[in-house]
Amino acid sequence: MKTVTINLGSIDKVKSFVNDITKFDSDFDLVSGRYVIDAKSIMGIFSLDLSKPIDLNIHSESNVEDILEVLEKYK
Repeated sequence: MKTVTINLGSIDKVKSFVNDITKFDSDFDLVSGRYVIDAKSIMGIFSLDLSKPIDLNIHSESNVEDILEVLEKYK
């Protein structure tokens, strides 16, 4: 598992983020405080405080480099 910090401060960023990560067959969790949300759930993401940075847990053994490349624009 790899953890990166991302920032999803706008509705457009959330939509783009969900579209980008659903292309991968891996599991992703967003962690904000004590809440853990499936990162592929747009409704779940909107339940978080998007004004603060959020930790993204990537549950993947393969293609982690490709995932990190896609996530660069959300840092």
